[in-house]
Amino acid sequence: MATAVPAERDAVASGLSAGADAAGAADTPGGGLVSVGPVDVLAVGVGPAAAAAGTAAALAGAAARDVPYDLVVSAGIGGGFVPDAPVGSLVVADAVTAADLGAETADGFVPVTDLGFGRVTYEPPAALVRQLAAVSGAATGTVLTVSTVTGSAERAAGLRARHPRALAEAMEGFGVAEAAAVHGLPVCEVRAVSNPVGPRDRAAWRIGDALAALGGAFGKFTPVLESWNRHD
Repeated sequence: MATAVPAERDAVASGLSAGADAAGAADTPGGGLVSVGPVDVLAVGVGPAAAAAGTAAALAGAAARDVPYDLVVSAGIGGGFVPDAPVGSLVVADAVTAADLGAETADGFVPVTDLGFGRVTYEPPAALVRQLAAVSGAATGTVLTVSTVTGSAERAAGLRARHPRALAEAMEGFGVAEAAAVHGLPVCEVRAVSNPVGPRDRAAWRIGDALAALGGAFGKFTPVLESWNRHD
């Protein structure tokens, strides 16, 4: 599990511990990693570049120790596109998309794929997405990865116009997915909504509620993650 910051990591780890009826999470020496049974939860940093670098380092280290991972999950809080993803709700991505990877032109934004290289979307395993959503009541849709958090109604509307299935935006999912792809691993993204995507109003953010929702979700995810087989 890859989160941006320690508060998200701790919420996920707490939920996993509760879901597994474990004695508790244990810190792994050497930094921001917390292990709960066979699951490692790591705060990899804010933004797609830090997330990619931190996740790639963790995956390479696990492979070098001959204990490779089977699945990579980007988890945390994020903005939700109203009214489909209100504050306090949960979103499980069925597509992880880089929303601003490309070029601005006189005719508008052009994704990097239309320029002839790269990719902008990863699709998590469909069966896993369905199971996680079913046990948690989460909505499923596209989660956008942005390098700059949306701060205006105009940009929110523009993003939704380009990505009509978008339910949430955050800053790490695509970076985590890029690192997972290098290692041939599937990726999933889970976001608890702390604020509406649009005009920046910190007073309206509900970070505590979103972290609680995130932890609660991972408590419900535990049996799904334990039984999931990437070859199903």
